Amino acid sequence: MRKIIFLLCAFYLTVNGFAQQSQNLFEISKNLDVFSTLYKQLDVNYVEELKPGELMKTGIDAMLATLDPFTNYIPESDIEDYRFMTTGQYGGIGAMVQKQGEYIVITEPYKGFNADKAGLIAGDKILEINGYSTKGKSMDDVSAFMKGQPGTNLNLLILRDNDEPFQVKLQREVVQIENIPYYGMLDDQTGYIKLNGFTMNAGKEVKEAFVKLRENKNLKGLVFDLRGNGGGLLNEAVNIANIFIDRDQLIVNTKGRLPSSNNTYKTTTMPVDPNIRLVFIVDKNSASASEILAGCMQDLDRAVIIGQRSYGKGLVQNVLPISYNAQVKITVAKYYIPSGRCIQAIDYSHKDAEGNFGHVPDSLITAFKTKNGRVVYDGGGIEPDIMMDPKKLSGIANTLLNKFLIFDFATQFKKTHPTIAQPKDFVITDEIYNEFISFLKDKDYDDYTTQAEKSLADLKKSAEKEKYFASIQPEFETLRLKIAHNKTQDIITFKHEIAELLRDEIVTRYYYQKGRIEASLAGDNEIIRARELMAGDNEYSGILSGAIKKEKTGPTK
Repeated sequence: MRKIIFLLCAFYLTVNGFAQQSQNLFEISKNLDVFSTLYKQLDVNYVEELKPGELMKTGIDAMLATLDPFTNYIPESDIEDYRFMTTGQYGGIGAMVQKQGEYIVITEPYKGFNADKAGLIAGDKILEINGYSTKGKSMDDVSAFMKGQPGTNLNLLILRDNDEPFQVKLQREVVQIENIPYYGMLDDQTGYIKLNGFTMNAGKEVKEAFVKLRENKNLKGLVFDLRGNGGGLLNEAVNIANIFIDRDQLIVNTKGRLPSSNNTYKTTTMPVDPNIRLVFIVDKNSASASEILAGCMQDLDRAVIIGQRSYGKGLVQNVLPISYNAQVKITVAKYYIPSGRCIQAIDYSHKDAEGNFGHVPDSLITAFKTKNGRVVYDGGGIEPDIMMDPKKLSGIANTLLNKFLIFDFATQFKKTHPTIAQPKDFVITDEIYNEFISFLKDKDYDDYTTQAEKSLADLKKSAEKEKYFASIQPEFETLRLKIAHNKTQDIITFKHEIAELLRDEIVTRYYYQKGRIEASLAGDNEIIRARELMAGDNEYSGILSGAIKKEKTGPTK
């Protein structure tokens, strides 16, 4: 009898499955036919000539926009950009650029690549590329012009210091962006590795950097910096974890609708150092593979996590080929770190009444436990063991950055100062800061709004609404003028943070990105806190055992 019931159930499920599949195929066929006939009507009857490629891509992008932001169409023309995301390589001249006004300006040539060898420097304005003007062109347009097949030539018309423009002939080459822009010792006992990406061989590069740091026999701890790291290849996160975690340890599971999307990733080799103290630093831009790495370290009580809550991307994408050399990147699964939690922050399966996706509601947040029994939660990124407020810039500092005044001063400084001290030793002296103040005298930089001004504007709005502004207007005007006058003093009031920005930008002119990172470490609040943690005996072990609960620090400077 049981066998008959089982067979009937199996038959029902099979028939029902075929019926469901048949219904889906009919819906697909029907809607593809509707789409095809609609386009034909447009092609024949629309008032202007259509651009089929653009129109179809718009339709594809709109369709995928109803899913999640990580499911994307990659046309053949964008394959190089995708390849760069996975390999860190592209064909180009090796320089960072940004838009300033109507033109694109070089902000940093990569050390040792062709832009650097040709003598291009930060501040050079690109007027033309192969005879075509760049005026008014977007960053994407100019980037597309400059990238290309390695070995091909590129002619740039450059403007420097408002002198006569000059031609620079370059050859495109394979540019490899490093996963690790800097590593070194913070002090006699603490190493540091900055990881910017998880492209191919990231695990190998981290292992080599760590082995090099271990040549220091006093090494007792490592600070691993994942801030701003948006992720990359999942297997590279597993490879990096394996440097510090024993063999055959679960790092991450992926679970999807198809059996092929369900996979388990474990460490496969003996670790280099399973006992060294580890501190991982994350922020709101640490995502995907960064969260797998930091999350598994937290779940296995292998490292203390410092910083801000991470991005919350717990989705896995596969890239699949489609017609005419195009590809599509599709979200196929969610990933689950060792405690069993998924740290995806946004629920893309549901929309609110306005058609927006929302965060996972608090009612659905679930508690999990680490290896040592510490409570952790799903549904919203990796919450650090030591929470630190993000560093916020003052209004004047933001304005000096956005108007490129700090950038322009650093460019000018380099011309009159052939050399400076090593990155970790270089400081902005009073003399240099006074040079900067003099540089600003004929510049417009006081059009920002301070928090005090915002509060005063809110007060005025409330007073007008409640009909008593007239009675306080004289006092209001006096206060407004005092606040406005104080803005002229902001260059002195916020000297410390402006000097840090100046230091980082100036050091970059001489020592490139590596120097900028090294110089910034001394005043980095998260680095300072990590070193304090490494120096003590009880706090580090107390956090990992659960004896010391999560900490929230005060505001950073």
